[in-house]
Amino acid sequence: MTDKSRDDSTAWSSWMMNPWNLGQTVSSYFVDAWQRTILYADIERQVGDQYQTQRKLDVPNVLNFPAELVMSGLTLPRPVNYLMVRILAPDDQPTDPSKRPFLVVDPRAGHGPGIGGFKSDSEIGAALQAGHPCYFVGFLPDPVPGQTVEDVMRAHAAFVSKAAELHPESQGKPVVIGNCQAGWQVMMAAAVWPELFGPLILAGAPLSYWAGRNPMRYAGGLLGGSWLTAMTSDLGNGRFDGAWLVKNFENLDPANTLWTKQYNVYAKADTEAERYIGFEKYWGGYVFLNDVEMQYIVDNLFIGNKLSTAQLLTSDGIRIDLRNIRSPIVVFSSFGDNITPPAQALGWITDLYLDDDDVRSHDQTIVFTTHDRIGHLGIFVSGSVGSKEHRKFASTIDQIDLLPAGIYRATVEETPDDDTLLNDPYLMSVRQSNLAEIAEIVQPDPESDRRFAAAARLSEINLAFYKSTLQPWVKALTTPYTAALLETLHPMRLSYESWTSTHPWAATIHQWAENISQQRQTVDKDNLFLEAQENFSQAMERILNNYRDRRDSIYQIWFDTVYGSPLLMALAGHAPGDSAPARPHPGSSPEHLAFVRQQMHRLDGLLNEGGLLEAALRGLFHIAKQRHSVDERYHHAAMRLREQYDTGHVDIEKMRAAIREQALVLAHHGHKAVEAIPHLLSKHKPEEIRLVASLIKKLISAIDEQDAAPEAVVKASEEVLGLFEAAAKQQEQGGRSSSADDKPVAETASKVATKAAAKTTPAVTRKSAAPASAKPRTAQPVRKTAAKSTGTSSTGTSAKTAATAPVKAAVKPATKPLAQTTAGIPAHAAAKPAADKPVSRSVGETKVGAATKVKSNAVAKPQAKSVEPSKETGKATSAAGTPVSGAASSAAPATSKSPASTSATTSSVARPATGSATKPAATSSASGSLFPAEQTTSKPAASVPAKAVSADAKSDPVSTATKPAVKSAPALPASGQGKVAATKPASTGAASRTRQRKS
Repeated sequence: MTDKSRDDSTAWSSWMMNPWNLGQTVSSYFVDAWQRTILYADIERQVGDQYQTQRKLDVPNVLNFPAELVMSGLTLPRPVNYLMVRILAPDDQPTDPSKRPFLVVDPRAGHGPGIGGFKSDSEIGAALQAGHPCYFVGFLPDPVPGQTVEDVMRAHAAFVSKAAELHPESQGKPVVIGNCQAGWQVMMAAAVWPELFGPLILAGAPLSYWAGRNPMRYAGGLLGGSWLTAMTSDLGNGRFDGAWLVKNFENLDPANTLWTKQYNVYAKADTEAERYIGFEKYWGGYVFLNDVEMQYIVDNLFIGNKLSTAQLLTSDGIRIDLRNIRSPIVVFSSFGDNITPPAQALGWITDLYLDDDDVRSHDQTIVFTTHDRIGHLGIFVSGSVGSKEHRKFASTIDQIDLLPAGIYRATVEETPDDDTLLNDPYLMSVRQSNLAEIAEIVQPDPESDRRFAAAARLSEINLAFYKSTLQPWVKALTTPYTAALLETLHPMRLSYESWTSTHPWAATIHQWAENISQQRQTVDKDNLFLEAQENFSQAMERILNNYRDRRDSIYQIWFDTVYGSPLLMALAGHAPGDSAPARPHPGSSPEHLAFVRQQMHRLDGLLNEGGLLEAALRGLFHIAKQRHSVDERYHHAAMRLREQYDTGHVDIEKMRAAIREQALVLAHHGHKAVEAIPHLLSKHKPEEIRLVASLIKKLISAIDEQDAAPEAVVKASEEVLGLFEAAAKQQEQGGRSSSADDKPVAETASKVATKAAAKTTPAVTRKSAAPASAKPRTAQPVRKTAAKSTGTSSTGTSAKTAATAPVKAAVKPATKPLAQTTAGIPAHAAAKPAADKPVSRSVGETKVGAATKVKSNAVAKPQAKSVEPSKETGKATSAAGTPVSGAASSAAPATSKSPASTSATTSSVARPATGSATKPAATSSASGSLFPAEQTTSKPAASVPAKAVSADAKSDPVSTATKPAVKSAPALPASGQGKVAATKPASTGAASRTRQRKS
């Protein structure tokens, strides 16, 4: 017998010996129970009245912040029932105009708007607390007739554009938070217009509907497909009642729906009224969707699952490919969420990408974090989540925006007590993750996908059968009056409308409740009848939970049996034993594989390019890599150093581009990228090199004081600082001579580089035609001339020398990695030439600047010089047989990057004068191709001699495919002095080649 049973038996024995005490215990419990019953009934009456009041409002919502209307979707060319409001910040908590704005988009999945700002500790509250201007995107209860999902997607893009327009001084593009259903809709808009969106935060947003073990995913198949959705919309006279969606949510947890939620209010009637009434204000705010909206969602998402494999097209034929998104994507999910479990929130990653290199090749940054137990709505409204995860997302969003391409896992933990860098109770850490870790959570099942494909096929058949037979009769018999009657009789609506103040007994119950509140008699907590009540409640929960588990198991068995049968599998085109995937993987097409190879090949040419900034970033990445994870203290330490040394204004977009580029270089080349640091520093003064090295050392020391560095971190720090010191000493000994261009990179840092690195680091590409040591003597004078032209001589002399000297530079691959922009320039650089052409949509980062004319005394870039194709490898090499990009990349830091890096920022491949372009799989966008080569190709340079075309077509940005929004640049005339359109300035590389052809 347990101690609890022994205590209970002792208490009952004492009561049997004392009947008076037993009577008092019974009477006190029943008095308390009766009073709680009256209070509970009055609370439900208030909920019913609240429901009636909300239905009479024009814009019902549960937003807990004052706001003003900024933009209405009703005024758009394709009107929708959405609107955007500005959240008015409290007087004691003003926003910072230099910080990027936040847009919180609420889900339209049956409930009304406002859940993102339901409490002070919510997503909106966290953004305001961090000083960000904040906007909220909500909606009206009734849709605009004819409104479609695509119309809503365009409205979201318009709202984001408006927010950016209202904050031109902000450092970064708007952050967009998509809750639940709004998450996938925001992702669709960002995939079509990636240049508009900043970081995306997806909170409980389902994107892969066949993933996981969620019982809701079986509903479409068990009901025979989407024909029932179509019939429900027809019975609603062209509108789908959102109450049916809420009913599906409640069916997932019958214990909470049928017992726990009501019992919790009954048991805590004295304290639970305010919370319960406020929640029911949101839960009972049902809205409507158009029939075409709901049918699109069910057919293409819930049953078809087409979004995560880039199978959706817009009405004008634009493919919606989530790989087009260029901003960081933060995915927040919870294992306690039974509506959007982590598998459905993260499954799109395994659906789209083959491996980690595939993620990096698309320049996509994905950060995910999971919660252990919070429920679906708790992700949006829980006070503990709002004061922890959402607040950290808001305060560290600029740091997240700087993360290089790849997959990361974020964790939020309590800040150590002895920490001095961070004045915050919580600390966010980020570590490198991979596709394998995502797969462990998602657990992809190809066999299960085949069964869902069979269910999707049967849904199409049943829907077509319904449309051709029953639908005409249903529409003929449906009127607005019958639709309103069915709306009123919906079980979810009846639960609110059946008990309001209009009920005959409501006034009496209300009067009793007021009297009880003044004469409340609560029972003791140790009352055995109260304990028996709690035990009964727990037993009811267990019974209903067991029912739920058995029901869900039956659903799964039934679904697998029916749709795993040979007949239905054959309907989906799968024969027994067929190993073909149910859905084509978008990353496995030949065009995309060729695109990935081009991206990897382009990284080969970036090993020896850069200066102080690139060298510092490589060193910091190499050190941070040894820690396996970093936290926000690195950022705070860097900000302190920035204030101390007054580095001035830093362009966040340019810094982001430089960080992402060097991270790709380090990931592609490995330790060779670190060994190339001295070569990057070969054109800088010793004092500049040592200043940057001291900053790196101080940054590392600041972190080591808070968290002891492992041995690997110490070794990496010593190696990086040694490379900087070696480069500084060599500059002191040899000055700014051309020796750095003649010697391999490894020889430049002979004191710290290994003998094996000395054979490999000079090469720009991995397939060099000859080893680096093979250097004919005849090539040396040419290199010295190039070095002088970019050294300490005057600008005019440099330009003249670069324009006339026959230096042979390596031809760069035509495509840069998606992170490549003109940003990797030291902060102290002087005024630089404008970018050769605006950054394309494939980068989606920022506009580089206005077009400027290249003056005659501008510093000519070594990469712009004439090229000589190698007979063995097909690549342009120097006379020595080794690529010359090492010498070319050592230009003065005041100049920008090579024409290949500034003009060929698109991901398309520049072809010879035929104008053809490689088309990556699924990369188009609405206002123009993500990779411009898809829709627009360059004109053939018919007037240019054939030899000139073959030598220059690959590196000349004028001959590449251009952005659809701007006309293609005309072909160069035979004289080599043709002008380019005003919106497409000629690159310095093109000008340099023109002068060479003239000479």
